[in-house]
Amino acid sequence: MERFGVKSAPSRNRSKTALYVTPQDRVTEFGSELHEDGGKLFCTSCNVVLNHVRKSAINDHLKSKTHTKRKAEFEEQNVRKKQRTLTASLQCNSTAQTEKNSVIQDFVKMCLEANIPLEKADHPSVRAFLSRYVKNGGSIPKSDQLRKAYLPDGYDNENQLINTED
Repeated sequence: MERFGVKSAPSRNRSKTALYVTPQDRVTEFGSELHEDGGKLFCTSCNVVLNHVRKSAINDHLKSKTHTKRKAEFEEQNVRKKQRTLTASLQCNSTAQTEKNSVIQDFVKMCLEANIPLEKADHPSVRAFLSRYVKNGGSIPKSDQLRKAYLPDGYDNENQLINTED
């Protein structure tokens, strides 16, 4: 057949999706309308996840009435919020988390320096005192978790301090 210049019919099984397009590629293509986080493509004004593989799905969303309505509302707002994936949110350390860790570290250090056994932190009256009078005191875990998670960190910190003094 090829000898006579007749080409075979195109295959009907071929997919029309772009196989090697990443969400970041779509962000550079469409600009500030979209953003990428955690391998997902988000519409910035609508806060919805879009299929980054099919360009037509993105174009259809950008032409939709709901998108134009939400875009107008989004531009009126002063605060620009971008939706994030759950993993990105969990990796972020807030000030409350760092403050909680410092309270627990200081509590363990105080107990060690005063020769107070960590089991005393499990006593109900100590728990009541900590939650009532100490900021973030209710977040201090039980003694077994203090021993497993926070005692090695305090030990390592003290060793580093001793080594730097020498």
